[in-house]
Amino acid sequence: MKDIVFSIENNYKLAKDVYKMTLKGDVSEIKKPGQFVNIALPGFYLRRPISVCDKTENSLTLIYKTVGRGTQLLSSLSPGEKLSVLTGLGNGYDLSPSGERPVLVGGGVGTPPLYLLAKELIKNNKKISVVLGFNTADEVFYEEEFRALGCEVSVSTLDGSKGVKGYVTNALPDNYTYFYACGPEPMLKALYNAAKTDGQISFEERMGCGFGACVGCTKKTKNGYKRVCKDGPVFFKEEILWEN
Repeated sequence: MKDIVFSIENNYKLAKDVYKMTLKGDVSEIKKPGQFVNIALPGFYLRRPISVCDKTENSLTLIYKTVGRGTQLLSSLSPGEKLSVLTGLGNGYDLSPSGERPVLVGGGVGTPPLYLLAKELIKNNKKISVVLGFNTADEVFYEEEFRALGCEVSVSTLDGSKGVKGYVTNALPDNYTYFYACGPEPMLKALYNAAKTDGQISFEERMGCGFGACVGCTKKTKNGYKRVCKDGPVFFKEEILWEN
C-alpha cells in the first residue's frame, strides 16, 4: 500500500451517472485484478474507494458512479489536477481455479474490475463469457470493450430495454467452469444460489480507512469475521455467509 499523487489524464461521462477517469502515476502496487484504490477529495474526511478497471505501465483506469457529493465532486475534476490516492488495496481475484471456460458476472459499477480480470485470464488462454447486468439500456457500458478482447458477452436489463430482460442469472451461459463476480449484494446472493460451480465474489461495501484499521467493513464468514477492505473485497464462494 502506498499513498501516491496521481495526475488526472481524462475524466468524462461514460453512461448514465457513470464516469471514466484515467490517472497517471506509479501503479506498481496494483498486482492483481480486483484490487482497488482510495481517493482523497478536498473537503471530505473519508476517501472514496474505487476498483481498478485497467492499468498500463504508468496509468490507472477507474470507472465510478456519481451517488453523492464526493463522487459528484470527483466527476467535476479536470485533466491536470492532482489526487492523493492510496493504491494496492484489497486482495484481488485468484486466477488459478478458473478452469477453461470461466464466466465473469458484473452488475452496474461492479463491472469495471472484471475488465482487467478478463485481460489476465486471456493471457492464460481461457475462453471467457461475460454477463453484464444493468437496470436500463442507458446505464450499459463496456459491452463492446469486452467484445474487443474476444469475450462472449451477454447483457441483461431489468426493464428489458437491452439484451435479456431480467437479472444476470437469466443470462448465464449453459456451460462454464467457474465464476467471478462483482456487483450489488442482492445480485451476488442470487448468483451464489444459481451458480453451478465454485467461484469468487467481490463485495461492494462502504469503507472508512480502506486498509483494515477501522474495522468498519467487517463481514461474518465461515472462517470468522473478515474485513472487506483488507481480507477482501474478494471472497471464495465456499466461505461466504449471507445475513438475512
